[in-house]
Amino acid sequence: MVAQPQPRTMTVEEFDHYALLPENRERLLEFVAGEIVEVVSNPISSNVASIMTVFIGAFVIQHNLGHTTGADGGYMVEGERYIPDIAYISYKRQSTLVSVDGYNPLAPDLAVEVLSPGNLEVDMEIKIANYLAAGTVVWRVKPLEQQIAVFVPGAPVKILAINDVLDGGDVLPDFKLPLKDIFRTPPTT
Repeated sequence: MVAQPQPRTMTVEEFDHYALLPENRERLLEFVAGEIVEVVSNPISSNVASIMTVFIGAFVIQHNLGHTTGADGGYMVEGERYIPDIAYISYKRQSTLVSVDGYNPLAPDLAVEVLSPGNLEVDMEIKIANYLAAGTVVWRVKPLEQQIAVFVPGAPVKILAINDVLDGGDVLPDFKLPLKDIFRTPPTT
């Protein structure tokens, strides 16, 4: 069978239909500014996301705060469809995750976007603006630079480096994670 070319521009309704086609069910597709974006990672970005998932997930479970999703959990955000590497939504906003095909109808409280070389800066700027408009806190992670930018609606961006500590702010009160624990270096022998 010859693969059909992927359309680039469409409406959100067309995207929802396209994303649920049997041949696309295993693909991680986002809808950003009217275009389909296929989510692709790499080992470094995936490792960083995995480490952060462990810390965030353990904190959320320990404090019985809500739900976390990984790099295959999609959300509807300001009319678009995003798949953050990690997301958190509180029980207060959504007591039970919806059991539907496709994307959660609510934007998450927290979205963690771990950049890979294939990410386009323009797409990330659009996504961050839409997350903020939806009230979502965003942690944009740049693994190669060992840097995290914290975006909070109505506040200036905060850039963290390797010697800083990531703070959960109002979305995850009392959560603290040193960046050295995220961007780990192998032990020397």
